[in-house]
Amino acid sequence: MDRRVFLATAGMAAGQSLVAPRLALAQGTYPNRPVRLIIPFAPGGQTDILGRRFAQKLESAAGQSIVPENKGGAGGTIGSLEVVRAAPDGYTLEIGTSSTHAISPFIMSKPPYDPVKDFTPIALLGIIPMVIAVHPSVPARNLQELIALIKANPSKYAYGSAGVGSINHLTGEMFKTQAGGLELPHVPYKGSGTSVQDLIGGQIPVLMATFSSVEAAQRMGRVRILAITMDKRSPIAPEVPTAVESGMPDLLSYTFNALFGPPAMPAAIVGYLGDQSHKIMSDVAFQKDLQGLAIDPVTDSTPESTARFVREQVARFVPIIKASGIQV
Repeated sequence: MDRRVFLATAGMAAGQSLVAPRLALAQGTYPNRPVRLIIPFAPGGQTDILGRRFAQKLESAAGQSIVPENKGGAGGTIGSLEVVRAAPDGYTLEIGTSSTHAISPFIMSKPPYDPVKDFTPIALLGIIPMVIAVHPSVPARNLQELIALIKANPSKYAYGSAGVGSINHLTGEMFKTQAGGLELPHVPYKGSGTSVQDLIGGQIPVLMATFSSVEAAQRMGRVRILAITMDKRSPIAPEVPTAVESGMPDLLSYTFNALFGPPAMPAAIVGYLGDQSHKIMSDVAFQKDLQGLAIDPVTDSTPESTARFVREQVARFVPIIKASGIQV
């Protein structure tokens, strides 16, 4: 049934290994009390908005309150650590991101957790595309022209990001490396808002940004988006070519939103939450809602594919972090 999942836990009786184990079943219902949904960032951002709208949908399906709680700080690791330490009973969940599960733990001198081993992945919900944008005065209409321009003018141009250790920063370092070692200095900002304003004003010529942060400026002709760093065009920006189309097949960088729980959650609860997430993400109206936030909905996720996705993201970003010497 949609509103309930019957859980069973089995224990092996003590005895010799040749004796068949005795199974003890304990049955109950889930959820039978409110569920906390940790959003590891401040209110008002994309992750917060997605998390709250997802919580409303899950609450309707589960018949229990899903209570969003903002626990921001330290690149999302403060809220995430609370999930790691929670009981694995399904009553504490999290909306994780590339910051919490692929970047922040690896740029810290003392990582607070292992994003692969210390969580139960449940469902990938959405992808937030990253883009490479330039001020209109930059004489480059595509990614290859930008690369040629930078190579012809070493260190003349610089790129901005939302801050040291942000996915914007890592996207820039990935771009420099994969383009053959570009001399393109990094200018870190304190957040995406000021970096976008400086791109619009021409104070910074190149910017690594989320599509949502520069979408309005692109429509008004105040910035030019050269490429989206994905392997296929985004349905929220189908007119923007991918980095793959632009001759950079390995330039893949995007942030994400996914549902996680503490480690060692019971399979039945994980299955239930995975099924409910799939139903929510299959709702066309909800998909359009997310696209309005410049988020690509993921409609075919499973706990297994989510775990695989997180491992892939870690494998993609950790080498860039190490090569760039990024640490906070």
